Amino acid sequence: PSTNLEQSRVLYNNFRTMAQQFWDAAAPLIKVTEKHPFLVAMVDGTLDLEKFRYYVVQDALYLKDFADALRRLGNNAGVSESDSKKLIHFSDGANKAELDLHHSFFQTWEIDAEGATPMPNTLLYCSNMLRVVTTCTHAEGLATLLPCFWVYMHVGKCMLKLREELGDSVTRSPVFDAWIDMYGGDEFEKEVTDYIALVDAAAKAADTETNEKMQKHFLMSCKLEHMFWDQAENLMEWPDIVGDAADAADEN
Repeated sequence: PSTNLEQSRVLYNNFRTMAQQFWDAAAPLIKVTEKHPFLVAMVDGTLDLEKFRYYVVQDALYLKDFADALRRLGNNAGVSESDSKKLIHFSDGANKAELDLHHSFFQTWEIDAEGATPMPNTLLYCSNMLRVVTTCTHAEGLATLLPCFWVYMHVGKCMLKLREELGDSVTRSPVFDAWIDMYGGDEFEKEVTDYIALVDAAAKAADTETNEKMQKHFLMSCKLEHMFWDQAENLMEWPDIVGDAADAADEN
């Protein structure tokens, strides 16, 4: 029987040039990510809501920089009018559709991301993303943002399948179902397909050295996606360096 990873390969067979090679290079990592404890717990209903609230706040912070990165790519010199419009559309989507979903969670829990502190892996991911977009080639910038589209859609499809398999044997928070429905849904899949086409076209027009750099950036962003969910699963906080040093001194 086909695995979810193999189904993704079939689904995107039309893009089996460089974009697909990036995906295949990351396949072992993606296979681990699709079974991430944070994601599986969302489907089986065992995820602590505190972890999901933490994730939503950090993701809202991430999405602001992600939207900014897409807009910067859309405004790059030499980008066709058609591609520019698509990238601005993606930027607007990051600002609206996904943030609307997050805001509905914020209203439910009476929380806000304004003034929230980016946690270590959020800062790491956003900093790397914006570094590539602002200092590297346009094609490399496209590649570094691709996992946020493609990996999210892929895990969304995996979670939909697991939800169907579990059926009524478990209960979960409606907010988990809303998240799964969004990223596993047809509307998001169309956005992902369109973005893959942009990346693939840029890769076809690039030289071998640039393609190698694009793959490197894609792999790094796949790692950072996994680490972003690690961070939420572990409720990661910044270390209290001064306080920990004082405590250690007191013990001595």
